[in-house]
Amino acid sequence: MSERFQEWMKTTQVAVEAALAQHLPNTSQVPQRLHQAMAYAVLDGGKRVRPLLVFAAGECLNAPKNVLMSAACALEMIHAYSLVHDDMPCMDDDALRRGKPTVHTQYDQATALLVGDALQAQAFLTLAEAPAAAEIKLPMLQLLAQASGSLGMCGGQAIDLASVGLALTMPELEQMHRLKTGALLRASVLMGAMSGKHLSKHEIEALDAYALAIGLAFQVVDDILDASADSATLGKTAGKDAADNKPTYVSLLGLYASRQLAQKLCQDAHQALTLFGESAHYLHDLADLIVQRKA
Repeated sequence: MSERFQEWMKTTQVAVEAALAQHLPNTSQVPQRLHQAMAYAVLDGGKRVRPLLVFAAGECLNAPKNVLMSAACALEMIHAYSLVHDDMPCMDDDALRRGKPTVHTQYDQATALLVGDALQAQAFLTLAEAPAAAEIKLPMLQLLAQASGSLGMCGGQAIDLASVGLALTMPELEQMHRLKTGALLRASVLMGAMSGKHLSKHEIEALDAYALAIGLAFQVVDDILDASADSATLGKTAGKDAADNKPTYVSLLGLYASRQLAQKLCQDAHQALTLFGESAHYLHDLADLIVQRKA
């Protein structure tokens, strides 16, 4: 990765962290404990991949930075809420996330449930209050709702829970992850691009192809890391997929073939961006980051 990209990534991550703190309720405001738990779930952790995708796509199409920031914060709140609920005993029952105790471990299960509920609402409030015209915001709100619901992230999680102990086919595994992980990554790319202009059919198709490739690549690499890295590196419990008898790319293909698939998907992502030329350089860099990451 180039120094230019690393500097852009760090600057964007710092700006998003500050904006998230501003968009969350004040921790001294009643109910303080809930607001403190919301901040605990969102701040001081994570790679901010979704916000980075928002800004990379938005800058590719000259979108206003203040609108991009609202979209980035909304997406990160949705992502954070999904992690809070995903870690609860009724789901994956994990005690570690982003290198610290999960929300239900640090607080309690009822608070964790409310944190997820409140973050979801806060995400839509943040996007609704974005400094953009209604014709810009309404399609973005619709896309975020679709990506978060039963035909997106929640639906993918439902399939994941129902698939424990089952031997899924490759198309079934891809469908699950296209919803569970890919839908929100797709929303990040498209919302970033939509922040500045009405997209043409060809632009949407290109961005869709890019998002599909990186969404699947992200999950393939997650599965590889779960099987090959340790908990200290990951910031979450390693080896949990195998321990819980979950279908993964590694369990279906093996480590070597999974790594080959990740590289192929990265190539597909690069190819999809041909239409945008040099303006998509940060999207290219993010595809490489997703595949090369170690945690």
